[in-house]
Amino acid sequence: MSMRESLLQAMHLSPESDTLRWLGDRGIGVADEDTMSRAIHDVYCGIQADHQHPNEKDRLQARALLAAIQKHGVAPG
Repeated sequence: MSMRESLLQAMHLSPESDTLRWLGDRGIGVADEDTMSRAIHDVYCGIQADHQHPNEKDRLQARALLAAIQKHGVAPG
């Protein structure tokens, strides 16, 4: 199940809902380890990378970033 499908299901939204577009328009992104590692690979490895897909380093960085986002996302103020 894709991240989009998971979010729609968790929020009890129909596939036609504009909620995800609304979130994106306000700078809110939704990611899991897979999507975050692909984003890290795209941004930091870029087109000159010696590998075509996210590697273990990208996945480790994704887990660390997600943990930090979750920590700050639930912390008060």
